[in-house]
Amino acid sequence: MANFVDDVPALGEKGAKLIDNFQQWVDENAHIAVRKQNQYFRQGMDNLKEQAPRLLSVTFVSIAGMLTYVVLIPIFTFLTLYYRKTIKDFLIGVFKNGGKKSVHEVLEESTSVAQQYITGLLIETVIVFTLNCIGFLIIGVKYAIFLALLAALLNLVPYVGILVANLLCMATTLLTTDNIGDVVWVGVVLGLVQIFDNNFGMPMIVGNKVKINALVTIIGVLIGGALCGIPGMFLAIPTIAVAKIVFDKVPELKPWGLILGDDSPEPKGAEEAEAKIRFFKKKQKVKREEKLVNQ
Repeated sequence: MANFVDDVPALGEKGAKLIDNFQQWVDENAHIAVRKQNQYFRQGMDNLKEQAPRLLSVTFVSIAGMLTYVVLIPIFTFLTLYYRKTIKDFLIGVFKNGGKKSVHEVLEESTSVAQQYITGLLIETVIVFTLNCIGFLIIGVKYAIFLALLAALLNLVPYVGILVANLLCMATTLLTTDNIGDVVWVGVVLGLVQIFDNNFGMPMIVGNKVKINALVTIIGVLIGGALCGIPGMFLAIPTIAVAKIVFDKVPELKPWGLILGDDSPEPKGAEEAEAKIRFFKKKQKVKREEKLVNQ
């Protein structure tokens, strides 16, 4: 990261050169003069300056919100742990109809799912970082380890993170190499790692204890991001998983647990084959019993 920061001025010069080349290409192919392009750019900057106070206000609010998270999250965590017995007794008292045993089961399963998800994410991040790093080092791109780590961390944000990681890594590679093929290969490496992660890494490491379908996952991530920003995106999936556990334990809420889950029904052929196997086993058992009776 330090090397990357030190090279920012050189990257800026390379970026300016790429912009000049792009303007020349537009001039030759779209017949829009460079002077006209600069005029459009200045107009856009003037419009941006007019909106600068509002942008500064939004930025200040965002920074204040981040600082609030940093200060309040440790306090909330400490108080939640300190009063955990009181909270547990409260939940047991509220759900009297479900019984103490059912509430204990929900709490234990929720704790297990949360721990499994967080631990799995840490292991998955290490694996994704290692694969990205190996791929980038083979290609020979600059800042291979830094870009691999950046992509692995952004991969924690479902669906959206990997798209941002691709754009950032490919843009950085474009500024640090004269070979366009390296830029393409960076995208290929990230795509292959993402395919491996989605089909093998996440299911095997995080586990399938609670299955959540893709539609609900995307909607949950979007709602979490709208409500709480980046932290909401991180917490969306474990929150939905815990909600599914609660829904599955409450008879009136089981339809909601069904819509959240990803328990796809077995194909009709598989059901028929399983029925035939059961019938065959039962027939064999009857024959054995008849044989014993005859003996």
